[in-house]
Amino acid sequence: MTVAAETSLSPRKTLTVCGGAHALHDGFTDLLNVLYPLLQAQFGLSYAAVGALKAVYSGAMASGQIPSGWLAGRLGGVNVLAFGTALVAAGYGLAGITGSLYGIVAGLLLAGLGGSTQHPIASTLVSAAFPGLRSRGALGTYNFTGDVGKVALPSLFALLAASFGWRDAMLVTAAIAVTGAGVILATLPSRGGSGASTEARSVAGQDRPWAFWLLFFIHIADSAVRSGFMIFLPFLLRGKGADLPTIGLGLSLMFAGGAAGKLVMGWIGARFGVVTSVVVTEVATTVLILAILPLSLTTSLALLPLLGLMLNGTSSVLYGTIPEFVTVERRTHAFAVFYTGGSVAGASSPFLFGVLGDAIGLSPALACVGGLALVTVPLVAALRPAFRAG
Repeated sequence: MTVAAETSLSPRKTLTVCGGAHALHDGFTDLLNVLYPLLQAQFGLSYAAVGALKAVYSGAMASGQIPSGWLAGRLGGVNVLAFGTALVAAGYGLAGITGSLYGIVAGLLLAGLGGSTQHPIASTLVSAAFPGLRSRGALGTYNFTGDVGKVALPSLFALLAASFGWRDAMLVTAAIAVTGAGVILATLPSRGGSGASTEARSVAGQDRPWAFWLLFFIHIADSAVRSGFMIFLPFLLRGKGADLPTIGLGLSLMFAGGAAGKLVMGWIGARFGVVTSVVVTEVATTVLILAILPLSLTTSLALLPLLGLMLNGTSSVLYGTIPEFVTVERRTHAFAVFYTGGSVAGASSPFLFGVLGDAIGLSPALACVGGLALVTVPLVAALRPAFRAG
């Protein structure tokens, strides 16, 4: 049974459930940015140690995505997605129950493996349910739902942690994950089938491996910038005098801007093209990161939605372009490889930038993060021939 075979279900139902799973999993991932400063204070961790914790989670997610696609082809995408959501619950529950650093590391490992199931499986289900040009709009909606979770769950977690402590907040998060797994199974049961629909095959994109790999490396750099900035943002805000709820507010403002960016950049990408839109977002990201460093807390908070728009808006353009360069038969593997690359960047860049931050300080390290965004400009310019060929 293939993942695409499950698209015999209602396309709207597929998009709703996959979008809900995306919201939960992205929220589960990004609430960790609220948790890290609390762990640093309790255990006396360095920036490099905080980066290593994030590397455990991101590394587990990176290593699990291609195997998740393989399992989905044999057990059913919905079944694997539900199991992964339950595994997130187990990991966060373990961290909350034990309260020890070892328990946290083990919990992050389990949660990362559980989180690895969501992106490749849900993206494939959505793109197969909405073949042809409809897939770009459907994937844009799917990407937007992830930012809904990024807005809601970090703020909820920050309020719970401030009121009851981070351990109880982790247990509540685990309960939400268990509920989500049950909803996935009850609402979208797995069904068999032989493969992608005739309609999906007839409108599949052309295989352009060189363009896909160029898009892949742009995604790597973009993910490294995003992950590197997000690991430092709570500490930057704390250095400006922010308390825990204000840090949660700052993260939510970033994610709200990112959600808007995925919608706005979808329109800009269609209107002005992939190359122009990516160049604009990456250059603006560099400018805004450098601008925010010396500003006051209030002014910084005011700029975070715009920075979130630029920092996250690129991803909507990149994900929506994958079907143009890959045929439907290879799409599950392509999504898994693409997301794995982003997860590897997410696993390595926080640690590397954390080491850099320990060596040269927070603000200089953030300036380096901003400068990395400019690496994507010549890469995306090299994609122009692929679009002319299409």
